[in-house]
Amino acid sequence: MTGLKLVALDGEDLAVLSVHLQDAVVAVGEMTYLPRERRFVLLANRFDWEKAIQAEAMADPDAPVGTAAAAVGPCVRRRAGLRFERVLGARVRGIDLKKKLAVLNLLALTFEESEAPSGTITFLFSGGGEVQLDVECLEAGLEDLGPAWDARGTPCHEVG
Repeated sequence: MTGLKLVALDGEDLAVLSVHLQDAVVAVGEMTYLPRERRFVLLANRFDWEKAIQAEAMADPDAPVGTAAAAVGPCVRRRAGLRFERVLGARVRGIDLKKKLAVLNLLALTFEESEAPSGTITFLFSGGGEVQLDVECLEAGLEDLGPAWDARGTPCHEVG
């Protein structure tokens, strides 16, 4: 399987990136704002939801949905790079940037347009942490950077 390579130029595109990055784990020290380049980059270990859904679709029909017995083959994580261009400013809330080895769980990416095409991109992390990027316009790329490896488990979310 070839790696994922996606570009986002509007809010709908960013929603697609967000789905592929849900439950990605990111070390604080592996995200950075480069003001001279007007770029924000991060490295993440993303959970491959597409592979997990495919595995579940091929699963034993008698096994309960969402269980290890239902999956064919292991679920995987992939190393991925995410970049945002045309970034005018960045800020964080609820994240200690001095704790470079702290691991964050990415829940979602959102885009709120202010004066078209500019706006604010927000990274929402579990525990309430946020990164916000003020952008001239939305221009982002997500790319898998290497082979996949077995995930320790499938991320779970409470319904409700």
